[in-house]
Amino acid sequence: MDGLYHVSSSPHVRDRETSATIMYDVAIALAPAALFGIYRFGIYAALILLVSVGTAILSEYMFEQLTGQKVTVMDGSALVTGLLLGLCLPPKVPLWIPALGSLFAVVFVKQFFGGLGQNFMNPALAARCFLLISFAGFMGDYAVDSVSGATPLALLRSGKTINLPAAFLGFVDGCIGEVSVVALLLGAVYLLWRKVITLQIPLLVICAFLIFEGLFGGHGFDLTFLASQLCSGGLILGAFFMATDYVTSPITKKGKIVYAVAIGLFAGLLRTLGSSPEGMSYAIIITNMLVPLIERWTKPTTFGYGKNALVGRQKMDVKVYKPMVMLVLITAVAGMLLGVIYEMTKGPIEEAELKAKAAAYAAVCPDAAEFAAAEDLDAVTASLTAEDGTVADGQFGLVVYDGNYAALDAAGNVIGYVVNVTSKEGFGGDISVSVGISSEKEVTGLQFLSISETAGLGMNATKPEFYEQYVGKAVDQFELVKGDTSADNEISALSGASFTSNAVTNAVNAALYAVGGLSE
Repeated sequence: MDGLYHVSSSPHVRDRETSATIMYDVAIALAPAALFGIYRFGIYAALILLVSVGTAILSEYMFEQLTGQKVTVMDGSALVTGLLLGLCLPPKVPLWIPALGSLFAVVFVKQFFGGLGQNFMNPALAARCFLLISFAGFMGDYAVDSVSGATPLALLRSGKTINLPAAFLGFVDGCIGEVSVVALLLGAVYLLWRKVITLQIPLLVICAFLIFEGLFGGHGFDLTFLASQLCSGGLILGAFFMATDYVTSPITKKGKIVYAVAIGLFAGLLRTLGSSPEGMSYAIIITNMLVPLIERWTKPTTFGYGKNALVGRQKMDVKVYKPMVMLVLITAVAGMLLGVIYEMTKGPIEEAELKAKAAAYAAVCPDAAEFAAAEDLDAVTASLTAEDGTVADGQFGLVVYDGNYAALDAAGNVIGYVVNVTSKEGFGGDISVSVGISSEKEVTGLQFLSISETAGLGMNATKPEFYEQYVGKAVDQFELVKGDTSADNEISALSGASFTSNAVTNAVNAALYAVGGLSE
């Protein structure tokens, strides 16, 4: 009689829903976003989705065949993983990007941990973060028809406003499946109707995110700003389609609340303080890794066990909290040591910074024998500066003058000037440059004093092929253009880094404007 009966503990539930039906429901729900992405960005976006989905299915099939496992490609999980990843990609990435991403998602994040139901984080999001870190240049390029446009999140981060109706409908730049909020909401309604998801996690994610942005986003609870944040980036896609993943989200009632609130807070923190304006992907996978702890802390007491169960849990919590306390103590001691070291090295660091600036001045004015304070230029920049420190008329954006120096020859004659300018409109923060300008108003050199833009994109501004475009030209003002230049005053913008290009050009133009004011 052995093997005739399968004995398991109650409860026993019968349901027509299977993993396959759920996965295909998710794929159907994603169809509006996918179709709109193809309509918005063209047939190449369809190719990206096909490569992403096809590679995911093929990777799962080949892995299971090679390892002698049951082939499960018909359950739809690989389809959904590939589709989600494709929707999270910019519309013009090379086709090997979705192929590599799907391979990483299915093999390294899903199959290596036991397949469907065993992965510890969302495979599509893990692959997206892998691609963002490894191939920032491709993953940050949202150029369409060779025109680099700024995404709504990038505009909001720089203090600008966005076209809210366009962002809601999807007629903005961004990833293929993230741009149209209305298309994503249509899919979410379908999932709710099919009872694949509930509103609890998505609504708590959104509410926690909006509260964080209202408190720390710099605009208070301004409804237009909050709506703009809600309609930008991957917030809606993440909240309804990824945070609700059965495998990587908690099963306890209290755990779901903690999980959702944590995602919303992490997303707000990363968007507000992180170097990249998009934080939803990282927020979800970070919280995915916290799920075992969340479930341990929110696990209800087993019926009939009473206080003994609580005592057992307290003992288990002590085991958890002890290393946490030790980690806090180690961090505190390390922080104090770093503070002491900083105080000891502050002087040498400042001296090194002064030497670096002196080297920058010599680089931008190579014919100068020495440098001196430029009081006449200081008077000009002071007259151009408003009370908040920015150039009064605003034609160069948010720039400030940081100091001026006269370049002198061996006889003490002024042969040019060094103007230090900071633009506050870089994608990753302030961009400070030192600009050398001759007495004939020709740019003799440009050096970056500080810049922290995206690797592979904005940081390309520090390469000679970009910044040397300004050197050796005597113009009143430079103009940024897409593609090749046809005049001395034109500067070819960096692909996928329009904010950085604008910031540097505005800084150089502000320097030229100041030196030009000496003759007036």
